[in-house]
Amino acid sequence: MKEMLSEEEMRQALFGTASEPTTSETPDSSVTSDHQHVSKSRKAPASLTPKLRVTLRVTRDFEGATELFTYDANTLSTLIAEQEAKAEAKKKKFKYFELISIKPIE
Repeated sequence: MKEMLSEEEMRQALFGTASEPTTSETPDSSVTSDHQHVSKSRKAPASLTPKLRVTLRVTRDFEGATELFTYDANTLSTLIAEQEAKAEAKKKKFKYFELISIKPIE
């Protein structure tokens, strides 16, 4: 068996004889849009979303023992971040809040 078969011989071996012979064309050396290199899309870093860290001093009783509560909000709005932090603290049964700081996270 031959090691180097022509394209037509390979077609005949795989698909049988063709009813009409095909002529082998040399590919055009010009680059078309179908043959251009397409780079793979890159994955974006995980932390592209803006985040703010809200720190609250919270307590369950008026003038009771206080705790520091931190919440990371996925927004640029400090008002929304503060509201989300207070809502999360309410879920944890805290009743009184004092805003300490709102800082952006890199």
